[in-house]
Amino acid sequence: MKTNTHCIPCFLRQANETLDRISVPENKKREILKAVSDAIFKVPFEKSPPHVARKVYEVISELTGIEDAYKKEKKHANELVLKLYPELKKRINNSGNPLFEAVRLAAIGNIIDLGVKSTFNLEEELKEDSNTEFKIFDFEIFKDKLSKAKNILYIADNTGEIVFDKLLIEEIKKPVTIAVRGKPIINDATLEDALNCGLDKVAHVISSGSDGPAAILDSCSREFLDIFDKADFIISKGQGNFEELCDRDEPIFFIFKAKCPAVADDLRVNVGDMILSYKTHRKK
Repeated sequence: MKTNTHCIPCFLRQANETLDRISVPENKKREILKAVSDAIFKVPFEKSPPHVARKVYEVISELTGIEDAYKKEKKHANELVLKLYPELKKRINNSGNPLFEAVRLAAIGNIIDLGVKSTFNLEEELKEDSNTEFKIFDFEIFKDKLSKAKNILYIADNTGEIVFDKLLIEEIKKPVTIAVRGKPIINDATLEDALNCGLDKVAHVISSGSDGPAAILDSCSREFLDIFDKADFIISKGQGNFEELCDRDEPIFFIFKAKCPAVADDLRVNVGDMILSYKTHRKK
């Protein structure tokens, strides 16, 4: 998916909120936002939004000296959802269709995205979405592909959300490799986060090597790319991974909540809709 002009205010909002989080003085903030603005227009708009966001956070890190501006928030999100894990596991086990419920919870968990919203109320979200239907729901295709798969690549997104991913992987009951970000960016999950949440107990955990808020393929490791090429199918979590990978030909299932008008329009859905999409439904 290409970057468009509607993305620009969002990049600047993200940068401003990040600088507020780390208490950058107003005069210094203006200087950094000017540098961010300049950097945004140096990335070709034919690239996906995560390419531009990668440059935004690179500038912020360089000019503040802070590599992980969301470290506290990431720790809190993981701890919050780990406390909910027994209740969520019970919810899956008591449902009439555990795999369906695990997919639903994986999509709901995508609300934990501090690049889009500076705050979230997970408990309220779980209540509100408990009976919400998916706007795009390729579940039958998912089950068919799953029944035949011998190896699956799962591309993770945010901290906290990865506990929901753990629940889904437990219901998949097939060999899964889960890939997280190569370095801290926003509240995206890294190797440390994945291990702290026990993902290594249910899957083979690797770093994608990507230094942006998605599996940006031109920055991913050779190990990740080999697995990406050989996987029977891929589960891509989150809007950033969708923006980066939606034009690929690989067998990819996208699970996320549409969080911005550009993505919603691209999929012909509304902002806030839950998605399980297999390479289809996009505007031509």
